[in-house]
Amino acid sequence: MVKIGIRPCIDGRRNGIREGLEEQTMGMARAAAELITKNLKYPNGKPFEVVIADTTIGGVKEAAMCQEKFEREGVKVTLTVSPCWCYSTEVMDQDPTTIKAVWGFNGTERPGAVFLAAVLAAHSQKGLPAFGIYGHDVQDKDDFSIPADVQEKILRFAKCAVAAMSMRGKSYLQIGSMCMGIAGSILDQDMIQQYFGLRSESVDESEILRRIDKGIYDPEEFKKALAWTKQHCKEGRDNNPPEIQFSREEKDAQWEFVVKCAIIIRDLMFGNPKLAEMGFIEESCGHNAILAGVQGQRQWTDFKPNFDFAEAILNSQFDWNGLRESITLATENDVLNGLTMLLQHLLTNTPGIFADVRTYWSPEAVERVTGKKLNGHAANGIIHLINSGAASLDGTGAVKDDQGNPVIKPFYEMTDADAKACLDKTDWCPASIPYFRGGGFSSHFIGGTAGNMPVTLARLNIVKGLGPVLQLAEGWTCELDPDVHRALDERTDPTWPTTWFAPRLTGQGAFTDVYTVMAKWGANHGAFCYGHIGQDLITLASMLRIPVCMHNVDTSKMFRPSMWNAFGTADPEGADYRACAALGPMYK
Repeated sequence: MVKIGIRPCIDGRRNGIREGLEEQTMGMARAAAELITKNLKYPNGKPFEVVIADTTIGGVKEAAMCQEKFEREGVKVTLTVSPCWCYSTEVMDQDPTTIKAVWGFNGTERPGAVFLAAVLAAHSQKGLPAFGIYGHDVQDKDDFSIPADVQEKILRFAKCAVAAMSMRGKSYLQIGSMCMGIAGSILDQDMIQQYFGLRSESVDESEILRRIDKGIYDPEEFKKALAWTKQHCKEGRDNNPPEIQFSREEKDAQWEFVVKCAIIIRDLMFGNPKLAEMGFIEESCGHNAILAGVQGQRQWTDFKPNFDFAEAILNSQFDWNGLRESITLATENDVLNGLTMLLQHLLTNTPGIFADVRTYWSPEAVERVTGKKLNGHAANGIIHLINSGAASLDGTGAVKDDQGNPVIKPFYEMTDADAKACLDKTDWCPASIPYFRGGGFSSHFIGGTAGNMPVTLARLNIVKGLGPVLQLAEGWTCELDPDVHRALDERTDPTWPTTWFAPRLTGQGAFTDVYTVMAKWGANHGAFCYGHIGQDLITLASMLRIPVCMHNVDTSKMFRPSMWNAFGTADPEGADYRACAALGPMYK
């Protein structure tokens, strides 16, 4: 797990200055550590780990001692705290491999704000981006509480920095190759290494067939998984013409096949010690993947059952082994959408949900087709998010909070009843044979995703000459009148999982209206997650040196390194582009 290091910096002058600041300085460090550990969890549900320097840091010797400790402890993120003036370049974190923030205490007795300004200037001068944290209101010197605005920034920094560093040294596993000419499935190895710190691994889809043929999977787990699937994954309607439908016997064989695929894809990503016990030592190792993508179409799906079941189940937060962290697996090997899903997962500890950004429905078009008006969040029009049954089942919105509102919880807050609710809201329709000649089963959200959930739709794109850019849209899921839902859904593929999305409009730029949001979207795919996390995505993108080209977040709420101010304050979007270009990727 990525650890956060707290660096309590102090005025090094003895004989009356440093001595009177020790308690306050270490108090700030302890308070920051407590704030982080009590409020933030890794995707596996464990609290963030925080390491505090053994002593306050008043000069280069103590700064070196702190760095040595942090290197031993595996610290990759640092938060410097100080209530006073310090000798900036002597005490600052000069390690170019860490992500940094500085909290300067807002008090008048000692110039914490002066140190903050000085050390941030030093970071900028050295090309080391650092986030500056400074409270709005003056505090008393013996006040060890952390104001709400400071808390918010510390937690946002910590969450985003850990997300950024969690990818370092891990792998993206490409299973198959490019899918149906989709540019997002072109694996740019240099890009994902330089911007995300990810290794690229590639496995041919024939490896799945080899493992099925040779029995390279846990047979006991397969029996357990198949029994669970038969009990909990009810088969939906077969929308294919009767003359081309598969027989019952063929469908039963396909169920066995897709369950094996799910197990094998997971093993390819993470490994499985059971395989070593079976004599398959190499296969037991996996590829150290933090995410993967699978091609499927067309070479695979033209003759074998599709990967919809594997994709939907692995991205969900439960399976035959119980509740667990979701496994990020991109449909159609869209690595750019997979990376988007991963960022969402690391920030929320819940799944990113894969979808086509399919259709904009204007209020006028809906009324023409159905005779009914849209209302609520949907009143200005909606965007149809739908893909071929590969979406996480958590995306049904079947889980409820204490007030009865639909939510997507992290797995460590879920119950078995929550998982059952998602399964009950899903059926598995035999795949559309004109699309998937080899068959398979597509997850289908019965009645569509529950409405009024706050969600954030996002997408990473690559532009030649620019590199990766991120776009996002905060909004809500919409639950339509059942007759309206049916009428609109039937015009696509009613056996796939549908989510109706309404972005929050600002009246400006891409968010002038819903049509413009759809028109400005940069690719055929997008991913949405629970919660309005636009602020977090913007902060995380700045850490990764990726500019944000489209968002509906209030500019006053954006939190980027202080260096960004030097690239212009009147035009934050332009400054973001200029700063990212000047710095270049983190791992260049």
